[in-house]
Amino acid sequence: MSLYLSNYKTKVRSAIKLFWSKRGTGNAKKPPTSEMDGFKDLVVDIVCANGLTRGNVLSPDQSVTLPGHYSATQSWDVVVVNEGRLITAIKFDFLLGPSLATGMNGMCNEILGRAMELRGTFSRKAFGGIRKPFVGYLLLLEDAPASRAPVRNVSPHFRLFPEFRETSYAERYDHLCWKLMAENLYSSAAVIVSPRSASKSGSYSEMSELTGLKSFVTTLAGHIAAEAAM
Repeated sequence: MSLYLSNYKTKVRSAIKLFWSKRGTGNAKKPPTSEMDGFKDLVVDIVCANGLTRGNVLSPDQSVTLPGHYSATQSWDVVVVNEGRLITAIKFDFLLGPSLATGMNGMCNEILGRAMELRGTFSRKAFGGIRKPFVGYLLLLEDAPASRAPVRNVSPHFRLFPEFRETSYAERYDHLCWKLMAENLYSSAAVIVSPRSASKSGSYSEMSELTGLKSFVTTLAGHIAAEAAM
């Protein structure tokens, strides 16, 4: 089976340029969803290139709300549906500047909660099929001294695990994405690091091969192609 990755590197650079150009030099509050449209477009291209159609893709300008297990509903950034079956659910996220220090715990809780909601709902056969959907998470992290510097945490009674001892936020998000996949909470989880100056170049870097973009888009493309072949 041939997989089509839709020239993803070029499209990710375009997505990053769009993000930073719309973001400007503002504060760390979350931007409108439209600022992540470049990443949504990449997913749409991969879906279409591997056998489904644009009509299978739901995004924030339509309805990306799914039924929940612990709560009534859950929202995603891109959802792919085919013949009444949930094929894909993807969440995009980012952390910038001052929010690096305060955002990690809350973001971890949100990421884990979203995965547990979807897992519980799937177990109740609410998504129209027996094949597990592709569940994806992609994080854009600002490449800045604060994201690369070692972080010290205090745990006076018990030792921290090694991945939290004097490691940077970038390293910790790499470990987080790895754990999300290792524990089968997400089919693929990626973290990319990009500076604010990338509004013209679209430059970015990756933390590891496992949590890189090639792994993410290849896993997604394979899932879509398998569904299209059914």
